[in-house]
Amino acid sequence: MGKTHERITGRLRAFIEAQPIFFTATAPLSGDGTINLSPKGLKGSWVVLDELTVAYLDFAGSNAETVAHLRENGRITLMWTAFEGPPNIVRVHGQGEPVFRDDPRFPELLARFDSIDVTQHGLRAIIVVSAETVRDTCGYAVPFMTYDEDRTLHGSRFAREDDESLSAYFAKKDDIATSIDGLPGVPLPLPPLHVS
Repeated sequence: MGKTHERITGRLRAFIEAQPIFFTATAPLSGDGTINLSPKGLKGSWVVLDELTVAYLDFAGSNAETVAHLRENGRITLMWTAFEGPPNIVRVHGQGEPVFRDDPRFPELLARFDSIDVTQHGLRAIIVVSAETVRDTCGYAVPFMTYDEDRTLHGSRFAREDDESLSAYFAKKDDIATSIDGLPGVPLPLPPLHVS
């Protein structure tokens, strides 16, 4: 049976932090707009900032639907599910915001991600999600699947890009600066990434 929680604490936090993958869901306000559902992997690319806030790194990809939807309306749901061990699903429903490289909060947020080399993945933004509802459910129908390891393809592909070439790569893509539905996406060119 599902249960609503006031905070991301204890076993919920431990569960979120232990999963090798999670999913994000967003949608534009337009009734005929494109709903987006994305898997997010790479260990160390998400953190629980506090009992009501989760953040994850928004890396290079083929589109920027999540960023565009958050810029328009902020609505987002994050979902973690157990593929190993006891069945469980945790959802965080809330308001999200893309924090871009030139935002004064960016360096402090980036410092929270100390177990991943952010220079290898074409970092575009940090998505910060303020939880409004936190729920866990049974997950009885979720199959068992084993986690072997993170793929190295993303890192090896984008590690060879600098800020200028990454901006040029994004500029050639149809759905980075604007979404599939024409909403503002990632502002280009990317400001420099300063990592201390």
